[in-house]
Amino acid sequence: MLTLERAKEINAQMVTEEHLIRHSTNVMAAMGAMARHFGEDEEHWKAIGYLHDYDYEKYPEEHLQHTEQPLLEAGLTQEEVRAILSHGYLILNDIEPKTNMEKSLFAVDELTGIIEAAARMRPHGITDLNTKSFMKKFKDKRFAAKCDRELIKKGCEMLGMEVKEVAEICIEGMRPYAEEIGLLGTES
Repeated sequence: MLTLERAKEINAQMVTEEHLIRHSTNVMAAMGAMARHFGEDEEHWKAIGYLHDYDYEKYPEEHLQHTEQPLLEAGLTQEEVRAILSHGYLILNDIEPKTNMEKSLFAVDELTGIIEAAARMRPHGITDLNTKSFMKKFKDKRFAAKCDRELIKKGCEMLGMEVKEVAEICIEGMRPYAEEIGLLGTES
C-alpha cells in the first residue's frame, strides 16, 4: 500500500514548482480529512491525494496521459492508479469515480483551490476560515474563477454530501498544514 513518504518521493521526481507542491499538499490534507470522515486509512488517502497531479508539471496539455505506467512501475497498485486517474473524469478521461476515495479526490481537487484562495484573503488565513465565509466565496463565480464549481458539485453529489459539508471537512483537514501551505495569514 502506498505510503505518504513514498508518494512524496515519487512526486519529487516530477513536480518541482512551488505552487504545484502546495496544491499537492492541500489535496493531501483534504484527502486525509475525508478518509477520517469515512473511517478509512488516512495516510493512504493522503498519499493518493499528494500524488494525484504526478504528470501535470511536465505534461499540462496531456495531464494523466503520462501517469499510469510510471506509477505502476513505481509500485502503486492498479486500484491506486485508478483512483488517481479518476480525478480527471469528465475533463480528461472517462474513468468514473466509484469508491469514496475516488469520489473524494474528484470533489476536493478543485475545492481546495477555492479554499486556498478564500484563506489568502483573510488576515488570519485558514486558521479562522469558517464554512459560511467559504460558501460566500464559492457562490461568487468570479472568485477563483478557474476552479470548476460544477465539477465540485458533481463530486459532492457523488458522495451524497453538500458542498458546505465537504468544504468544512477539507478546511479542518487543511488547517493543521497552514504554515506549510502558506495560509497562516498576514496577522498570525
